[in-house]
Amino acid sequence: MTAWILVGGRLVPTPALAALPHPDLVVAADGGARHAATLGVRVDVWVGDFDSSGDLELNAPREIHPAAKDETDAELAVQVARDRGATELVFLGAFGGRFDHAAALALGAVRLAREGLRVTLHSGDESGHPLVPGQVLSLELPPGATLSVLALSDLHGLTLTGVRWPLTGADVPLGSGWTVSNEALGGEVRASLEAGLGLVTALHRREGQTALAR
Repeated sequence: MTAWILVGGRLVPTPALAALPHPDLVVAADGGARHAATLGVRVDVWVGDFDSSGDLELNAPREIHPAAKDETDAELAVQVARDRGATELVFLGAFGGRFDHAAALALGAVRLAREGLRVTLHSGDESGHPLVPGQVLSLELPPGATLSVLALSDLHGLTLTGVRWPLTGADVPLGSGWTVSNEALGGEVRASLEAGLGLVTALHRREGQTALAR
């Protein structure tokens, strides 16, 4: 079961965004509800403390939480989705906005992936995909698409194929720039690792673009 989690970062209409599989469930985290119109979806649950929704009007059931809480609105939305049986989570509006929220969302996505969920972060023009041991990540990317493997810890046994600079069983130290700004050959890109935690990010063309900024 796939759930879309609408969060408060930027969202850019792109072919990559339009190609996402339609969700079984849509949960909006506070101000992320404004993306529903862009995506053309109906929100099933609207959750949060509603401090960033402004005058946004949305016909959806609300779960209201106090501002003084231990979870972010995105975490509350994840809990709703998991309680309803979601095993795949797609966070839309994941990049841009406050850095602390974006970083917490990315790290939380990796934790969820370790728990066995399939997780994607997407803002239309950029996507992120957790990379954890025991799982093979597969992405379909056009030729020349820029992608990076961010080492969120020391990585051991990183294998990366379908790119201009492939790797086999590589060790990458925490925060290294070695695996930043690779290029897809076109078609399937596969990534796996033996130990550590990473995040694969990809840039996506907007309508009318012929090349990506480098």
